[in-house]
Amino acid sequence: MSEQHNQLDTVGMDILLASRNELYMNLPYLDVVLCGLDFQPNQEMTLSLATDGQTLYYNGSFLAERYLRGRVLCNRAYFHTLLHCMLRHLVKKYDKVPELWDLACDVAVESILDELNYPCLHLGFVPAKQKFYGQCRAEMPVLTAEGIYRYLQKENYDQYRLAQLQRAFLVDDHGLWAPPEKEDRERAQQQDDRWRDRSEKTQTAMETVLAGQATGGQPILEQVQVATREDVDYRAFLRRFAVPREVMAVDGDGFDYTYYTYGLRLYGNMPLVEHPETREEKRIEDFVIAVDTSMSTNGELVRQFLACTYAILRSTETFTRKVNIYIIQCDNQVRTETRITDLEELRRYMDNFELSGGSATDFRPVFQRVEELRREGAFSSLRGLIYFTDGMGIYPQKRPPYDVAFVLLEEPPLSVKMPPWAIRLVLDTPALERTVKELDLSLDSDFEELPQL
Repeated sequence: MSEQHNQLDTVGMDILLASRNELYMNLPYLDVVLCGLDFQPNQEMTLSLATDGQTLYYNGSFLAERYLRGRVLCNRAYFHTLLHCMLRHLVKKYDKVPELWDLACDVAVESILDELNYPCLHLGFVPAKQKFYGQCRAEMPVLTAEGIYRYLQKENYDQYRLAQLQRAFLVDDHGLWAPPEKEDRERAQQQDDRWRDRSEKTQTAMETVLAGQATGGQPILEQVQVATREDVDYRAFLRRFAVPREVMAVDGDGFDYTYYTYGLRLYGNMPLVEHPETREEKRIEDFVIAVDTSMSTNGELVRQFLACTYAILRSTETFTRKVNIYIIQCDNQVRTETRITDLEELRRYMDNFELSGGSATDFRPVFQRVEELRREGAFSSLRGLIYFTDGMGIYPQKRPPYDVAFVLLEEPPLSVKMPPWAIRLVLDTPALERTVKELDLSLDSDFEELPQL
C-alpha cells in the first residue's frame, strides 16, 4: 500500500508540474504566481487540492482520476487554487460566515476561469453556473468574492439552494484557510503580504511590460485590481476638499509660552501675552455632491453614502455650522437640485431621500449645471465635487477648475475609461460602515435618527 501511495504521489506531482507548464505557456504574465506554492502529497484529503497559502497539498489518486477525465480539469483545479491565493481570499475569511465566504470565493474564481479564452482551461457551457453569474452581474459590474458574499447574505438562500451552488462550484478544500490561533493568524498575515506583493507584480506586468501578451486576461486583471486595492479612509479623503479659514478657538500652536511665563515670574499674576482667540483650520463650506440615478444605482446604497458623508461633515474638525452644499441627482439630465445650508437640512434630506431618474448615465449635465452656478456666484470657494456612481457613463472631455472624485462601491470593468483628471475612489459598503463606526457619535445624540447602515 505504501508503494502504491508513493506511485500516486509521483503521478500527482507530475500532473501538477504539467499543468503549471501548460498554464505558463498560455499565461506568461502569471509566472510569479504559478511558482508561488510548494507541492506536498496528502492521501487523507477528501478533495484533490488544498492550500494554506504556502504549500499546495494534493491527493494523487484524485488528481489521477481527474486527469483521466481530461487534463483541462487538472489545469483548472490548479489554477483555481492559485487564484484564491492571488486574490487573497484566505486571510479575508476571518470575520466572514465560512459557508457563504467559501462559496463566494469559488464563484468568483470559477467566473474568471470560464471567461478566459484558452483551450487549456476551456470546460464548456455549464447552465447552472452561467445562470448564477447572470444573477450576480445584475448586482455588480465585476464578480468579486466580496460582492458575491454580500449578494448571498442579501438573498438568504435556504440550505438546499446553497448546497446546489456549492456542488456546482466546489473544486478544492478550504479547510486550511483562516487559522483561529493568534500565532497562526500572524503567520497567515505574513503569507498574505507576500501574495499581495505577487499580485501587484502581476498587475504591473499585465498593464505594462507584458500588456501585449496579456490579451484575453482581462478577467484576471479586473479581480487583481480589487485584491491589491488599498483600504480607503473616506474621512481623510473628504478633508482634501476643505479650505483654510479662521475659527473661534484657542490656538496652542501659535502661543509663545516664553513671554507668558516671563510675565508671571516678573509681575506675579500678569502674563505679557495671552492665548490667541482664533486659529486657522481647514473646513468644508462650498461643496457639490452628485448622485448617479441611472438604472444601475441602488437607492439604499445612495442613502448609506449620504449618511456616511453626513457623519463626517458633522464632526467639528471638518464642517462649519453654515455650509453651502448642492446635492444634484442626474442620469442623462439633471433631475433634482437641492441646496443645503446647514447639516440639519442634510439630515432631513436623507430622511426623505428618493431617487429621481432611471435612464442611461451622462455625467456632463452635472458639470454644466455647476458651471452655471459658479457664474451666478453661488459658490465663494468651491474646491470639489464628489460623484457617487458605478463609473459607467459619458464623461466630460475638459477638466473643470475644481477637483472631481468619482466614488464607486465596486471596481468597474476594464472597459470603463475614466478621464485622467478624475479622482477615482473605490469605497465598498463595509468601508462605509467602518467609517461611521470610527466617528465619535456621542457629539450628536440625534444620530440614531439617521438611516441605519
